[in-house]
Amino acid sequence: MRNKSILSEAKQIQLASELIELGARLQVLEANSDLSRERLVKLYKEITGVSPPKGMLPFSEDWFTSWQPNMHSSLFINIYNYLTTHADVKGIAAVIKGYKLYLEHIEASQLERVLSLTRAWTLVRFIDSRILCLAPCSKCAGDFVVHALELHSNHVCGLCNIPSRAGKTKKYAQVIASGMQQLNAA
Repeated sequence: MRNKSILSEAKQIQLASELIELGARLQVLEANSDLSRERLVKLYKEITGVSPPKGMLPFSEDWFTSWQPNMHSSLFINIYNYLTTHADVKGIAAVIKGYKLYLEHIEASQLERVLSLTRAWTLVRFIDSRILCLAPCSKCAGDFVVHALELHSNHVCGLCNIPSRAGKTKKYAQVIASGMQQLNAA
């Protein structure tokens, strides 16, 4: 029989609870917790009142490079990178803190949330595995999420070159741009 630490288990439950409250899918919980799947499902039901959603996690890197998701993804990953570089926060703790800061910015700017915690976690994994990377915009110098295998020497971001289909969201683009400028100034 394995000897389990009660404190260690309590920390795992606290981490899983925080992830569930932020909207993490079961696969994210399993990857970041030592708790059994059964305990995670039970905890998920207890916190949310419903069973965890079934199905696979989103696995398309293209989602992160389309216009509106790219602005949110770029904002989140810049916050995440700032935390890992300057606040000495690593791993899932950096994802959680970065995501909470992203939510605060979105709420303060009265924008809809586009990026879920599961997608934010997936984005970090894509960047760590070099499927996606950050490239500076040649006009504003902000760092934006791009495909790693594309050429980005003259990359122009979606804020500097707003697509015509984004007409009603110009205010939206300005709010995201202000968040990016604050991060670049830090």
